[in-house]
Amino acid sequence: MAIKKDTATQTVSGMRRCIGSAKFGIAPHEALVDDFPVQASQKDGLGRMCRPHWTEYTRELRRASVARKAEVDAAPEPVVRPEAPRRSRRAKVAPEPEVVAG
Repeated sequence: MAIKKDTATQTVSGMRRCIGSAKFGIAPHEALVDDFPVQASQKDGLGRMCRPHWTEYTRELRRASVARKAEVDAAPEPVVRPEAPRRSRRAKVAPEPEVVAG
């Protein structure tokens, strides 16, 4: 059996490297190419994570998003003070003197 190394993600013929996620504790590993979802934006047309880990990763992203939103909603509302009247820096305009025709 010949070992074929095409790219950094494909190691052995029929196997591919799942990149995992350090943030959510998903370790990188080797998986069958059939375990990877189709992703047209990638050069080889396959995703970078295997299906089970992609599902776990997106689930954890959603949980983190919901937790952040709950944190923001639980924060107390800022106190809004009524605005004081503004003082102008311009000199007050004196009324124009009347012009007498003569």
